[in-house]
Amino acid sequence: MSIEVQEKDNFWLWVGGAVLAVIVTVVVIKSSEHDKYETSARAIAEDPANSAYKK
Repeated sequence: MSIEVQEKDNFWLWVGGAVLAVIVTVVVIKSSEHDKYETSARAIAEDPANSAYKK
């Protein structure tokens, strides 16, 4: 007599974890990029001639 124990399928758990990891990664990268151009933005606001994009 053999009793088979069916393993729980964790496919959707893995998919959800992967999606969550991607979302967290994108948010972290976006927030670190936000301050990257702060100095340039201030300089351009002071003197628009500092910008490479002349109006």
